[in-house]
Amino acid sequence: MKALVYTGPETLIYRDAPEPRPDEGEALIRVESVGICGSDMHAYLGHDERRPAPLILGHEAAGVIALGPRKGNRVTINPLVTCGACPACLAGRDNLCPARQIISMPPREGAFAEWLAMPETNLVAMPDHITPDQAALAEPIACGWHAVRLGLARLATGHSPRALVIGGGAIGLGAALSLAAQGVGDVTMLEPNAPRRSYLELHCDQKVLAPDTVDPGALFDIVIDGVGYEATRAQASALVRPGGVIMHIGLGNAAGGLDIRRMTLQEITFIGTYTYTAEDFRQTAEAMFDGRLGALDWTQTRQLSEGPRAFADIRRGEVDAPKIILRPG
Repeated sequence: MKALVYTGPETLIYRDAPEPRPDEGEALIRVESVGICGSDMHAYLGHDERRPAPLILGHEAAGVIALGPRKGNRVTINPLVTCGACPACLAGRDNLCPARQIISMPPREGAFAEWLAMPETNLVAMPDHITPDQAALAEPIACGWHAVRLGLARLATGHSPRALVIGGGAIGLGAALSLAAQGVGDVTMLEPNAPRRSYLELHCDQKVLAPDTVDPGALFDIVIDGVGYEATRAQASALVRPGGVIMHIGLGNAAGGLDIRRMTLQEITFIGTYTYTAEDFRQTAEAMFDGRLGALDWTQTRQLSEGPRAFADIRRGEVDAPKIILRPG
């Protein structure tokens, strides 16, 4: 099969790769659409030791089952594989499974390829009116859906909450859409890239500000950091109200930024959040399918063979759409 293979920092090669062989309980999927994630970019830049070269990246995928009991079904793919038997899995917190694996990280190759093998339990059927490009958005949106669910459950407020989302990529936009779908009516996004701000305002109907223009006195009940750098954590610390909640999704870098003194004195909750549960993924897919998350038309599509150029364009900040979808074949 053809695949886009990460071979070293800022190097991707479109080449032949071995076809996957499904194990018992797995299906073989013909990949139709796969998104480029921020974690793929981290690996591409050589910043993720969990993804050593050579490796097929990509974990935001949708396609058609080609081999298995559900042959012919169109599906979106939950890329997080868990054991199903540990205390975390049995408690419905399977994203914390100590044996968890995610495709695009050894030992599981990713979805920047023509074919992918996945457990049957990780496949969610998609209705006819949903395209593969739209279905591939289930994974990044599920990250935001999970964060919003956790944050709202922790937030104690007697009024309708105000929310701030830092970062206008797919993770941030997914969080903003999830906030609205889960009942938060006042959502503001921060995004430094001017073309992307315009895109989010015009195509996604979002209220978006440049990070340096937000009113420092305009505090928010819940702040979602979809970027995860020292500067964004510092801004989250400054803009969350006393008693509020910071949800930290981004994995930009590992240290700095939090105002621990303010968080302590004003009882601000900080929650790190990784991926989503299987139930979060299913709920996200259902919300997408019934229209609660909007038109899902905020992607730019390219062929998988054009992947190296797509990564380079993202690296240079030349992509205004929140998500690039690659199409194998």
